[in-house]
Amino acid sequence: MEKSSHEKLILVTREPNGVAWITINRPKSLNSLTKSMMVDLARIFKSLDADDSVRVIILTGSGRSFCSGVDLTAAEDVFKGDVKDVETDPVAQMERCRKPIIGAIAGFAVTAGFEISLACDLLLASKDAKFLDTHARFGIFPSWGLSQKLSRVIGPNRAREVSLTATPINAEQAERWGLVNYVVDRSELLNKARQIAEAIIKNNQDLVLRYKAVINDGFKQDLTRALALEKERAYEYYDGMSKDHFKKMQEFIAGRSSSIPSSKL
Repeated sequence: MEKSSHEKLILVTREPNGVAWITINRPKSLNSLTKSMMVDLARIFKSLDADDSVRVIILTGSGRSFCSGVDLTAAEDVFKGDVKDVETDPVAQMERCRKPIIGAIAGFAVTAGFEISLACDLLLASKDAKFLDTHARFGIFPSWGLSQKLSRVIGPNRAREVSLTATPINAEQAERWGLVNYVVDRSELLNKARQIAEAIIKNNQDLVLRYKAVINDGFKQDLTRALALEKERAYEYYDGMSKDHFKKMQEFIAGRSSSIPSSKL
């Protein structure tokens, strides 16, 4: 690995192949988030999105848990202020990030940690992972999207039960309900995340960014409008291609078609 840096309680590592790792690094407090950590996370995601050498981002936590939520010992400092300020909102910056974000979740992802998980494009979980929403238990109003996103992933009835009862979702349930892509042994979690990142990197970077965007943007709309959006962006994409671009595409396809590797996913 190269260009490793320490961002206080957030570790950032960039690899030569285009994978960037973000690690929430406050294990003695189960990676609970302070205000400064939230601001750092937001800034880091914005920075990595602007870095052309970064192609995929993997987000994880050190120690026993991914993220146990907000540090409630400093609740007033965390919650007072403008919750609409996207510059200091890590979830808002994750949603704006063009690069694919893979979440590697081990142990607990609680409330804010759950919301950060939902902002990832793909989720992997260790077998001991648990997702828990404690907003209702502690009288905290959600502001990072959990009240809206979870129901769109697992269905409104399940989401209401999970949030109103503060009942944890274990890894097996999360996979069955479509919340996570894979459940693996904790020892294999980061290897699996790397494997998926490397599979993404092998593809056309420009198309990967455009594809992620049209999936995410279309999901916010009804199907009729989403299909029209796909047509619009396909037109823009092909209309901007020169004859040389099409020639290179044909050469690339010809070179790959005879030696397409089997997927390891």
